[in-house]
Amino acid sequence: MRPLFALVVLCWTFAAAAQEPTPPPAMLAEVYHEGDAIELRAWRVSEKFDGVRAWWDGRHLLTRSGHVIAAPAWFTAGWPDTVLDGELWIGRGQFELVSGSVRRQQPIESEWKRMRYLVFDLPEQAGDFDARNSKLASVVVALRQPWVQAVEQRRVDSIEALRRYFDAVIVEGGEGLMLKRGASAYQAGRSADLRKYKPYDDAEAVVIGHVPGKGKYENKLGSLIVRDAQGREFRVGSGLRDLDREQPPAIGRTITYAYTGLTRDGLPRFARFLRVRPDSP
Repeated sequence: MRPLFALVVLCWTFAAAAQEPTPPPAMLAEVYHEGDAIELRAWRVSEKFDGVRAWWDGRHLLTRSGHVIAAPAWFTAGWPDTVLDGELWIGRGQFELVSGSVRRQQPIESEWKRMRYLVFDLPEQAGDFDARNSKLASVVVALRQPWVQAVEQRRVDSIEALRRYFDAVIVEGGEGLMLKRGASAYQAGRSADLRKYKPYDDAEAVVIGHVPGKGKYENKLGSLIVRDAQGREFRVGSGLRDLDREQPPAIGRTITYAYTGLTRDGLPRFARFLRVRPDSP
């Protein structure tokens, strides 16, 4: 390789690496199953919103992968230097609309006027979750912006009360519940102090291949070949819409899939496609 060409390639490589976003140190949930040995009175419960996770770093809104979200200037005007962790949300069953808005490089005013930022934690605030949640209420009230709201945290004292809340959310088209231990510190990465309670298990995997369809899916996608965080490779074919089959998620994209337990081989049973993670490469 000629020296000048090698230098150009090296500079391009460093420039590309420098532009790679850094994911924010967000706290991620484990799965809650009925029968888990937890003292419910010590936990706080809220609805799990089917929006897009958004981290306010004091200057920009960021996705989970660290990409800057091109929100209109008015949407974040006057927001504090305090780091906020929350969800961009329009309404139950409106994930695709939120995802499309977040991916746009030029925001569309009519879409963002429907958007809400639901804040559920102050990552850099001292104290446990109960203390942080108390402070969060005052931060949101001080903004006086109706599209910025603190997520309601409920106390439940029994599994029966938790089930009633869960059933009410599901009947209304919600995704499920989030449980957070009141005495927990904010910690980056997956934590047993934060749990999601849904009607099914879900997880993420990266698309590594496409399987052509047959029969009515001829000349379309039949299924996705994916690899999860544990290195397991399997196919996801159900749950794909016609549009997904005509324009399949590209190799390298991260998808969310639902499943029902594991097979004897340790693979997700009845894996079905839910969505493409909006901030995946």
